[in-house]
Amino acid sequence: MPELPEVEVVRLGLAPAVTGALVTAVEVFDERALTRHDRAAGDFAGRLVGRRMSEPRRRGKFLWVPLDGQGALLAHLGMTGQLLLREAWARPEGDRHVRIRLELGHPSLGELAVFFVDQRTFGSLALDELVPTAAGDTVPTQVAHIARDPMDPLFDDAAFAAKVARKNSAIKRVLLDQTAISGVGNIYADEALWAVRLHPEQPASSLSAKKTRALLAEIRLVLAKALTEGGTSFDSQYVNVNGQAGYFAHSLNAYGQDGKPCARCGTPIVRVSFMNRSSHFCPRCQRLRG
Repeated sequence: MPELPEVEVVRLGLAPAVTGALVTAVEVFDERALTRHDRAAGDFAGRLVGRRMSEPRRRGKFLWVPLDGQGALLAHLGMTGQLLLREAWARPEGDRHVRIRLELGHPSLGELAVFFVDQRTFGSLALDELVPTAAGDTVPTQVAHIARDPMDPLFDDAAFAAKVARKNSAIKRVLLDQTAISGVGNIYADEALWAVRLHPEQPASSLSAKKTRALLAEIRLVLAKALTEGGTSFDSQYVNVNGQAGYFAHSLNAYGQDGKPCARCGTPIVRVSFMNRSSHFCPRCQRLRG
């Protein structure tokens, strides 16, 4: 599933093409791509055509484009969702995974198209209302319940540390809890925990304040590095808006490295089941402490 760096790469790619653009046509080829859209609030295509877009924004794994007047076009990529920029004349014939096609008119770039492609149909587009936050910015209603992500200038380090100190659950479980910290998924949790030599099952409340600060710093470092390398791609399911894959997979130290020697000590990385997923760690460097 795309995590913060992958979604941010998509946001950065979309921004020049959609900021200031007018939605001139919308084609929905598969209604399953609108699972997050409230149909009672009106037809998706009918409400979107004729709206002008502002600069895309993101929180965690959610991406949205504010619209003139009110509301926003919200996107969640799920496991295999892609937003691809195409020439205005491009049609989805031959690609059965194109779920929605948007036609845009940009004041300086001219006409272009955006395809929402999703192989497994777990992702969705939706029209959503924007609600104010305590900090004075606005987010879609479907995003309001999740925490800010660690790349957000308004992320509260002290509040996060306090949550960690109160949790008796595994530290990796806390990192995957989007109400505690958003945007961190399986890949970057494993990488950050490896960097600070923490076992994924280490009780969160057992961490010292210093260790929690170090963990948060490593989360930011690994997210920033992944962002500069275009995100993590293991196959064609995650690509940027131009269809190009990221290459952070070549920099991974823990995730997906089971059986390979730890880059620090040479002990083989192990993989164990965790929350219907997997955890990857070094059994020597990342021992579970009492």
